[in-house]
Amino acid sequence: MYSKLFSGPQFVTFLLLVMLLGLLQSSARAYDINGFTFSGDMRTGWVQYDYNNPDGDPDINKGHKDSQGWYLVPKVSLLTPAYNNFSGKITLAGATDFGLNDPEKETRNFVFDPGENKSFAILQELYLEWQTEQHQALIGRKEYVTPMIDADDWYMLANSFAMGVYDNRYFNNTSIKAGYFYEMAGVWDSGANGTEFHSMSDASFVPQVNKDEADDKGVYFAAVDYNNDVHHAQLWNYYADDLYNTLFAQYDFIKGNDSFNYDIGAQFINFSEVGKLESSDTEIDYSIYSLRYDAGWGNGISIATGAAKYTDGDGQGATLGAWGGYPYFANGMIYHFFEVGSLRNAESYKLQVGYDFKRQSPDKLGIYLRHTRYNLDSKYSLSSDGEGQDLMTMTGLQVKYKFLSGGYFTGTYEQHHIDDEPKTWALRLIGGFTF
Repeated sequence: MYSKLFSGPQFVTFLLLVMLLGLLQSSARAYDINGFTFSGDMRTGWVQYDYNNPDGDPDINKGHKDSQGWYLVPKVSLLTPAYNNFSGKITLAGATDFGLNDPEKETRNFVFDPGENKSFAILQELYLEWQTEQHQALIGRKEYVTPMIDADDWYMLANSFAMGVYDNRYFNNTSIKAGYFYEMAGVWDSGANGTEFHSMSDASFVPQVNKDEADDKGVYFAAVDYNNDVHHAQLWNYYADDLYNTLFAQYDFIKGNDSFNYDIGAQFINFSEVGKLESSDTEIDYSIYSLRYDAGWGNGISIATGAAKYTDGDGQGATLGAWGGYPYFANGMIYHFFEVGSLRNAESYKLQVGYDFKRQSPDKLGIYLRHTRYNLDSKYSLSSDGEGQDLMTMTGLQVKYKFLSGGYFTGTYEQHHIDDEPKTWALRLIGGFTF
């Protein structure tokens, strides 16, 4: 009953007024009120997706319709002071376009519920946390980050999860976690109406018949994470009852100094159906093997490379990007996995070069150029008209800028080319101010 608060336009207006007062009083810094910390984020952005399909023809680019729009997303938070190691936080958020966008061009913008295309407000976070030097326990709604279930806060509004988690840090450099995700909200990454909280099974990307059989179940998880700044090893397992199990393992060797640093990483991810989904027509049974080499120099130049192999099993469309997890080493800037027919038995390769201006500027400015190539298996990857696909490429340019101790901007442009489909492009201009 608390997924949405009041009516969208009125509450978003209220949030805007609260944020403006906070910005005026805090000078772009979190505002302290007798130990309570008041903070916020005023985010705005223009997003545009051109699929060469203005009418949504189902025989062009999977039926994706050209979309565009401008949005304003305010968010305010209040964090309590710690008392006997207990603290709490509440975050209110919303999204509006003030009625300026054309609803016919909002089907693929992933800001509003595409079935409603109207402003909304949501209780994004409400949690109680207990924390000591070696222990942490949390219950409630939170923008939480793990490799395969993630807040993914790089678009218009982060994902949030209703959850419980315990984290033990008794051993040096080691974190041992266990918990349960019950619900999530997040328009970009939820397979349900992301403007409201829905069970993890409903928010998954599996077909509706499998969601119904899972009957509003959540996801159990356990993890071990070791990090001593040179060796970073992590092992996570996520069990979505009556849907599928996800095993995530990654190791990074990290070395360097101010003049040169590098990261050599290896990653393994396995998805396998469990419970009722095993006896259904939906198949989820495949793995991804990945390697990467990233490096940076003191003069601001950086490179990032990645290679991945998808095994010959099905289920990519039902799993990739689900619940906000995008830890993949070899992907495009905007992660458009679903524009391709299938990644079954595919290979992907990424090369990115960048330049960071932080040594020449008091603010943070970076420019990055990325190219990703997917070698597809035409036996499985089919275009909208049923033709086999051998290749998909993505080339993108991204600019990131942080300024005035709270301002930020990310501009991303990417072109996609997939066999037997018209070329497409996407543009995102997203910025804001935190306090």
